[in-house]
Amino acid sequence: MTAISPRDILRSLFDAAVAAAQPAQALAAALPPPPKGRTFVVGAGKAAAEMAAALENLWPGPLAGLVVTRYGHGAATRSIEVLEAAHPVPDAAGQAAAQRLLALVGEAGPDDLILALISGGGSALLALPPPGVPLADIQTLYRLLLASGADIAQMNRVRKHVSGILGGRLAVAAPKTPMVSLLISDVPGDDPGLIASGPTVPDVSDRAEAQAILASYGIDPGPALRAWLASPLADTPAPDHPAFAGKQVRVIASPQQSLAAAAARAAALGLAVLPLGDSIEGEAREVAKVHAGIARSIRQYGLPVKPPCVILSGGETTVTLRAKGGRGGRNAEFALGLAQALNGLEGVFALAADTDGIDGTEDNAGAFVTPETLTRAQTVGLSAADFLARNDSYRFFEALGDLLVTGPTRTNVNDFRAILLE
Repeated sequence: MTAISPRDILRSLFDAAVAAAQPAQALAAALPPPPKGRTFVVGAGKAAAEMAAALENLWPGPLAGLVVTRYGHGAATRSIEVLEAAHPVPDAAGQAAAQRLLALVGEAGPDDLILALISGGGSALLALPPPGVPLADIQTLYRLLLASGADIAQMNRVRKHVSGILGGRLAVAAPKTPMVSLLISDVPGDDPGLIASGPTVPDVSDRAEAQAILASYGIDPGPALRAWLASPLADTPAPDHPAFAGKQVRVIASPQQSLAAAAARAAALGLAVLPLGDSIEGEAREVAKVHAGIARSIRQYGLPVKPPCVILSGGETTVTLRAKGGRGGRNAEFALGLAQALNGLEGVFALAADTDGIDGTEDNAGAFVTPETLTRAQTVGLSAADFLARNDSYRFFEALGDLLVTGPTRTNVNDFRAILLE
């Protein structure tokens, strides 16, 4: 095995995963030919600005349009306007951006082309309330969903039914114009209808499903949204809607591609690789226990692979908030749960991080775990169990100096987890 430190190995695997999802690399092979008329660019998501900048360098003709991304995730562009808005809870800037995008695509004609640059995060960045629903109600609903433990598919099925632009409605606003949607996936299974809640993709769910999801988590959306969801107007455009004729959807980067890049890097370092797939879901602390169990089997029995090796997985876990005042996203919570489950298992190191560089609403991408994590914490008077009980993983790892802080990566292919066994 290489002499590189465990932390540097883990960071290099993360960097390889992120590099594989950079828009400049992903866009080049996916672009359609230019149209007879104009080319309009629209977009939303954490990678939207970087996608727009890459597109400007690749496209052979003039471009015009606008994209919206999260605050701090902008990129320098020449002709495509970049707007910034709030994530994961939407704000008025995102609402205004959604209105402008709808107006822009409405200007396109049958000889024009719309390029839609869509990535994870678009559900919040394009939260356009339906008629009669205040933005404050949408903000409250998003907060409740984020705290409920609902998975990304469930949240996005609700979000697209309480929006004037998600769930295919952006595409319907340009019924006669060819559109090519270029997607960077952040959802397990790469379902285009779930990436950013599918603003350009037809929907196969209905408002009854959205209502059932809310009921299953005990979420009351309030009177205005209840009334909206009871109306047929809340149903999203179905695949047979004529506006979807002539519209194409291409997933240009995915979690699996990024995990494959990390696996290739690991192999180059002399490590065996155990890939668990890109679609791992579930409560973060419970998923951590499963990963810890696999690590124990490898350490004790050399099964299913022998050390030195790395376990790789992706997907999107969830966190059910059990207390107020805690800080930390799902990756830091996974890391804390993993540290507790490993209980100092010798020779095991780990990194859990979000590939967009932001774990939840904090400034870190994720956190590192070492065999000494718990003992170091005890030395400074920290109890992993107490911090986990109050969803306070950020402060736990901050005190140990084990946060991974990268800043925005300007791409997003969901969670990245690597467990290294020496």
